[in-house]
Amino acid sequence: MIVEVPLVNGPIFTNVETLAGRIQTCGSLSDAVPVEALPDGWAAAPAFVFAPIASEIPDDWVDVPSASACVAFAWQGILRNLVPGERVTPKAPGPSPFLERADILAFSRHDVPGALPLRDIGDWVGDECDVLLTAGLVGGALLHMRGGRLVSARAYPSVPSTKEVDPTGAGDTMLAGLVAARLVAGAEGERFGRDVYTGAAASSLLVEGPGMNSVPTLGQLSARITGMRQDG
Repeated sequence: MIVEVPLVNGPIFTNVETLAGRIQTCGSLSDAVPVEALPDGWAAAPAFVFAPIASEIPDDWVDVPSASACVAFAWQGILRNLVPGERVTPKAPGPSPFLERADILAFSRHDVPGALPLRDIGDWVGDECDVLLTAGLVGGALLHMRGGRLVSARAYPSVPSTKEVDPTGAGDTMLAGLVAARLVAGAEGERFGRDVYTGAAASSLLVEGPGMNSVPTLGQLSARITGMRQDG
């Protein structure tokens, strides 16, 4: 179910994919999405994925999920310097209420240029947080942070796509797939990296078409995972 929220201004970007990486230009900033836009009953959901594009989700959204809900946060949406008509540049990472609340924090290696500030991230997140670091065709890693320290890590490979049409949203789809796998399978979903493989499979399907039409169905995702098992 998709709920439309009328805004006077929404986030607009122009993305140009090059061999050296994405060139992104800001077309328009976004108004804030008010908490009041959440439909009745949705606040009781067992999991939330906050994936802002242009810092359009204000901090008071952090208070919506219950204490027992799984909260995943896609970091890249608040790591952008945005000026309409100008090229988007990285914003230095820093503490945020979303990081402090997140059970899962996700970002790309391109979102935080330079060395990964694990010590800083450990100070910014809560006592228990899994950090999903995505790296496109290379795959990525899931880092388990406990008490502000790295206690374990698991690398994962990417899942091959039949073609790549539009990579926009691949990271958010990866995160959504991981969260869905954990919701459906519970602790079993994390065994042997099933959660990250589910997310990677969902991401591999998304890039094969443009826009929302390429978001995979459950049937497509099941078929891709079955194919992975047969090939592996």
